[in-house]
Amino acid sequence: MKSNSSVTISELLAPAAINLNLNSSERDAVLSELVNQIPELAKQQQEREKLLRALRERERLHSTGIGDGIALPHTRNALVGLVDHSIIVFARHPTGIQYGAIDNIPARLFFLLIAPTVTQHLAILARLSRLLRDSKLRQDLLAAERPEKVIALVREAEGKMGMGK
Repeated sequence: MKSNSSVTISELLAPAAINLNLNSSERDAVLSELVNQIPELAKQQQEREKLLRALRERERLHSTGIGDGIALPHTRNALVGLVDHSIIVFARHPTGIQYGAIDNIPARLFFLLIAPTVTQHLAILARLSRLLRDSKLRQDLLAAERPEKVIALVREAEGKMGMGK
């Protein structure tokens, strides 16, 4: 297993876990779409339900909409035993949905994070937050036409910030 400092966001993204056209028009439904995008949980209904409950509980405490049209859905705590490695699902909504962000801008870019440990969870959230401060990356992600392009854009941004390998 890689150490937290060497894990890059681009390595955690996979084309199968990228959805460039979310259909849902409200937060709970978006969370369901994101959870259904996780290949590792495709045949595990109970685990998907457990994750969905934890995500909804986290959203009730405080929205994971961070502003600038971005939401970082994640559970309050690492879900030990649910996954054995960190996973990120990226999804994009064509028009955006109200997500409770402090700036009131509808969320269009979603990064769902699941990690097996609290340490990995916090390290990845910090990396994502730092990456997404880059307005050019946000614009490029809104325009990306293929999942592979999303991964390449994130990898390039990580390289520019000294986060790459």
